[in-house]
Amino acid sequence: MAEVLRIGSPPITVVLRRSTQARQLTLRVPSIGGDPILTAPRRVARHAIDGFLIEREDWLRAALGRTPQPVDIVEGARIPVEGQLHTVQLTGRRGIRAEPGLLEVPRTGAGSALSGWLRGLARDRLATATTRYAAQLGEVPGKLTLRDTRSRWGSCTSDGNLMFSWRLIMAPVEVLDYVAAHEVAHLVEMNHSPDFWAIVDRLKPGWQVHRDWLRREGADLHRYRFDP
Repeated sequence: MAEVLRIGSPPITVVLRRSTQARQLTLRVPSIGGDPILTAPRRVARHAIDGFLIEREDWLRAALGRTPQPVDIVEGARIPVEGQLHTVQLTGRRGIRAEPGLLEVPRTGAGSALSGWLRGLARDRLATATTRYAAQLGEVPGKLTLRDTRSRWGSCTSDGNLMFSWRLIMAPVEVLDYVAAHEVAHLVEMNHSPDFWAIVDRLKPGWQVHRDWLRREGADLHRYRFDP
């Protein structure tokens, strides 16, 4: 069971996890907010753990200062939609109302309401893009599924089913479009050979810029927390 530790002033919260497989003390700062995690062998004494944290307090504060912090769906939060930041305004309305730079969101269940709306918008955009690109290749895509994945932005199965992260709807429009083209290209080439990239280049010239954006900025899309 995890234990919560606090060090320094102002205090830093650290989650201590003991493991039978750990051979040494290791300290990790999550890439997208959250409390640092200290993993320790089961038999390491508490005074050794405290000393380890004291020695690394300066490093820990610097690392936390460089880490993007989570964004909850609250009044005034700034959420990107198709690459454009929108300010959240909590209201008594039932559905989502979007205007340039503004999202009116129900006060009750704000996070789930907004994530549902974003998923619907993502499905529309991705369905349109994949259908268009598949037609250019003379292919018919299979089922389109949306998930909230951290390991990949999209995938294509051998039977032509496509999966995408719904968080792509928060990226710039051209980035979502590139991922759609990338996965549709797998309908023809189930690999990343030169022939595959030639298809991507035909479907989405200049795709490298959008791939680089994902590599550079994509992790930031996971800071937005929609769970209640």
